[in-house]
Formats: sequence, structure tokens, C-alpha cells
Amino acid sequence: MTLAAPAEDWPRWRGPRGDGTSLEENVPVEWDAATGKNITWKIPVPGLGHSCPVISGDHLFLTTFLPETNERQLLCHDRPSGEIRWRKTVFEAPVETKHTLNSHASSTPVTDGEWVFVMFLKVDGSTIPAPNVGTPRPVTPGEIVVAAYDFGGEQQWLVSIGEFISAHGFASSPILFEDTVIINGDHDGEGYLAALNKSSGETIWKVARPHGIRSYCTPLIREVHGRTQMVVSGSQSIISYDPRDGSEHWRIEGPAEQFVSSMVYDGKYFYMACGYPTYHVMAINPDGSGDVTETHVVWHSEESKSYVPSPVLAEGGLFVPDDRGTASCYDTKTGERVWRARLGQHFSPSLVTADGYVYFVADDGTTKVVKADKGPEAEVVAENELGERCSASPAIAHGHLYIRTHEHLFAIGPAE
Repeated sequence: MTLAAPAEDWPRWRGPRGDGTSLEENVPVEWDAATGKNITWKIPVPGLGHSCPVISGDHLFLTTFLPETNERQLLCHDRPSGEIRWRKTVFEAPVETKHTLNSHASSTPVTDGEWVFVMFLKVDGSTIPAPNVGTPRPVTPGEIVVAAYDFGGEQQWLVSIGEFISAHGFASSPILFEDTVIINGDHDGEGYLAALNKSSGETIWKVARPHGIRSYCTPLIREVHGRTQMVVSGSQSIISYDPRDGSEHWRIEGPAEQFVSSMVYDGKYFYMACGYPTYHVMAINPDGSGDVTETHVVWHSEESKSYVPSPVLAEGGLFVPDDRGTASCYDTKTGERVWRARLGQHFSPSLVTADGYVYFVADDGTTKVVKADKGPEAEVVAENELGERCSASPAIAHGHLYIRTHEHLFAIGPAE
């Protein structure tokens, strides 16, 4: 007897394991918005934002920014129907300066099945000269605000956890570990990582980041070699921390200044595919201590120019999207690039994988579904159109794909 794969929630940025992987089977590979093929529902999204949907049971959460009123909001949808259950304003504040490809609601929420936790940048409208930019211009300094809501929409707490300065705006997402909410506060100032008590918002620990340079990565936590390792790239380094107290296991200096995409892990190595102004793909052995820059980089490639979208691992391959529309597949053991293909015009959304396929969502809303193997060439099994711009990464839950475009939220799959 063959047992069906269990339905999974998608409770945080990059899904239940934080790496873009889904264990579900029979996830849709073909759809078309114009004809309605495999479109379960499509609803308008109020406001603007690049945050991703997160899903717990029949609840779907999304954050947004309303330009008419400067409200930062949390939306709760009924997952089977798409209808809005409630919407809550977290705060109203002036808009922060940002990169043209960023939004004022780019941080993805996280939920433990009872509460949902959100992050935004809050500014007062004042400006200072922008640090770490090539062209002088004003930037709005602010503070990172974290809030908790129950599933009925009642706010449980709201706290400010530290300053944040960046000409590119804010984008990193919170994660949960045991009884804490952990956030990345890398910015062009005195950066930090912090852990908050998820019941009260009280700061449990806060550690300084090394170089004071903006980055937007979300940490990845794994049990490795008898240690709980929280690995995060950013601030001109790659560092493994103990998420219980913020103490450091090991670090790699560099290889670039700024990072956006999150790392992945295959049970043996951590993989980083990111960097600016130089670009890198690296496999890292996580069994070291202290400075392991010269000893624990297993392989290192500079062939791919990926910066914003995060990679995925599938079938022994590391699939890396290049912002400019190409993609590469690396052999995880050797670091050899086994294929390279143009799969879109530009990629901002991160990759997801399920049931032997990798989903490449381009900024124009076109998704190419690629067979998850190592070559010798990229095998595109489907090309699907939504007809709308897309900057948010997709979610996979309960047999459906959920994709937020600049105008709508789509549920893709069978009718419920």
C-alpha cells in the first residue's frame, strides 16, 4: 500500500524547513490565469507588498502597505476560499526610502499555529545622509517593529527592537525557535541579531554583527554535529550561532559585502549563493569552530551572479537563480556547474521545489517548472502565465501553490 504524502503548512519564509522544499506530492505543474486552468481562486490584494503568504491550516496570512494612508497591515484570509477573515493595522508612519525593487511590506510573517508574528520598518520621516552608497542622497533612519497577533486578529504585543538604516529599505523575515522569535537586524550601522520571547516580546538576547553592513538574509537553523546551528550570511561574513544565546560556533569572513538570499543545507554542507558587489556560490563544512575561512569552504564558484533570489536543493543538485534571468544547476558533491539555461527575464522570487520539480517564478509572472535533475540540460516541463508582475516567492501548502502578484493572490490547484 502506498501512503499519500501528508499535507503541509507553509508557516514561514521559505516554508516549514526554511529552505523552499515541500514534501507534498501532486503539486500543480500547469496553470493559466487567462483561461482559468488550475486556478482555484484569485482575489485582489489591497495595497502593495512583496511579502509571501504563510499558511496554517485554513488560515493564510499576508502583510501589505496601503499608500493612501501609510498603514502597514496584516491580512488574514480563509485559505480554501481566499476570502478575507480580518485585516489589522500594525501602525501608520511615513514611508521609508528603499530600492526600486523593494517594497514597504517585504518581510514575510511567521506563525506557530496560534499566533502570527510580523516585522516592519518604522520611520518618522527625518533623513540623514545615506551611508554606504555610491551616489550621495538622503535616507530615512528608523527602527524595526515586531508585533504578535492571535488568529482572531487581536494584537498580543508590539515592540521596537533596534535601529535600522539602509538606502534599500527593509526585507528580512522573522523565524521561530523554541519559545523565541529571532530577527536579523543587519544594516548600515550597528547591526545585530536578536531573540524575543514569543509570549511577551521581551528581548532574551541580542548580539552585535561584525561589520555594520546592510544585508537581508533570514537565518537557517539545523541540528549539525551535536550542535544547534543557526547559520546566516550577511554583514561581510557567514556565521553559525547558537540560537539559544547568540554565541558563535564558527565564521567565514566574506566572500562579499552584502547578501540577500538565504542559505540551504543538505544534511552534510551548508550552501550560500549570493553576494554583492561580487557573486559567489559556496559549499561549507559546518563541523568547525572559530574562524574557518581558510579550512571549511568545500568548493567555491563565481560563475553565477545571484543576489536576491534564494536557491533550493533537490536530487543532489543545487539550483541557483540568477537575478538577470538565467539559472544554474551545481553538483553538490563536486561544485561542477552541470547546466546553465535562460529561464526568464529577471528573477526576484526565490525558488521552491516539490515532487521532483523546481519552480522558477520570474518577475513578469511566468513560471517555468523544471525537472529536478542534474542534467546535462535544464528540462522545462511546463511554462505557466499569470499575466501580472510578481516579486513575492511562492508558497506550497495543502496541495496548492499560492502566488502573490503585484495585484492579486492566486491559489493554484484543484477546487476545494
